Amino acid sequence: MDPSTFVEWLHEAMQGSDRADRRHIIRFGTERDFALFTRLLGKGGPAISRSGFYPVQPLHNIRAISVPLRSPAKLASLPFVHSIEPDIRIRVHHALPRKRSVTQNAGIVKQAPRIPWGIKHIRAPLAWRKSQGDRIRIGVIDTGADYSHPDLRHCLSRGVNVLNRQLLPIDDNGHGTHIAGTIAAFTLQKGIIGVAPQAIIHPVKAFDHQGGAFVSDIISGIDWCVRNGVDIINMSFGMKTYSKALEDAVLNAYREGVIIVASSGNEGKQADVDYPARFKQVIAVGATTRKGRIAPFSNSGKKIDIYAPGEKIVSTWLRGQYHELSGTSMATSHVSGVIALMLARRPDLRPRQVKTILSRHARMILKPGKRMGGAKEIHALRAVSAVMAKS
Repeated sequence: MDPSTFVEWLHEAMQGSDRADRRHIIRFGTERDFALFTRLLGKGGPAISRSGFYPVQPLHNIRAISVPLRSPAKLASLPFVHSIEPDIRIRVHHALPRKRSVTQNAGIVKQAPRIPWGIKHIRAPLAWRKSQGDRIRIGVIDTGADYSHPDLRHCLSRGVNVLNRQLLPIDDNGHGTHIAGTIAAFTLQKGIIGVAPQAIIHPVKAFDHQGGAFVSDIISGIDWCVRNGVDIINMSFGMKTYSKALEDAVLNAYREGVIIVASSGNEGKQADVDYPARFKQVIAVGATTRKGRIAPFSNSGKKIDIYAPGEKIVSTWLRGQYHELSGTSMATSHVSGVIALMLARRPDLRPRQVKTILSRHARMILKPGKRMGGAKEIHALRAVSAVMAKS
């Protein structure tokens, strides 16, 4: 088939299909085909952009494009099309209703705790004598970050807004700012300190102000992180539906040595883990309470690699504020921070080694009178000490 004919068919299939639930990911068989058709699409019809009304998004790391399609059947039969799958909507892992906002001037809580309970609980302050995560780069794929927050100014570096490449990854939701604070916040005065206060956060805004994104946005975010040499990717979001395109993007990052940490979900279900945490290349995180028990809202079971504090976590919020949230999202940011502490002492650690060390040197989670079938909670001091002993 003439490549220009494919472009005509694609334009026809896109007619009247600008609804969010009709986006599809079209994957090409070879790099040559991908380059050819993206070049043609850039010349005719819709340009390759996510701004304005241009609906074609290139996904270089998996040789694909994301487009709104009315009917993908005709295109799926073409020899150079490897596969077509729905571009699913995905959401950040909001857990419980927000119980309260706290600011330094609020009536409910006069100021945020300097070291939040979760960071103390995993023994991070003791680990700081050995490592503070110096210069470890963490890509936080989320809603962006508040660059003006006093506790984050030191750690926020260059990022990307995959929803609109012309804009900075400014947070208009709050979730990403909360995650960044738990990982790497630092202040000499009033405010909070994160798990790895000397780490560097690269905000990747893939989620809109309502906390929603397409799988293609996540894939673009992963691609940016790999291309820009981040050490860790924090993914505090999830979905129930499997995506081959997302799995391949995760696998590409894993093969490049990037350590990927993801939240397991907040449905409180046994043996149920959301994607992308369910992928074996990812460190799947569940949440615990102040008492070191599995949180009732957290998914649990053998597919969870590690648990971390996720109940009533106070962290940074928009406009210089602080907010209390609960969820496996919050637990995931604790784990990303601990991994940064480890990598600062052993930057050559591979993803599988990191997962093994975290599990081997974690704290067993107990129920009254018995163990929880191998469930383990992260322990920062033990993990960092183990890394140093092997260096």
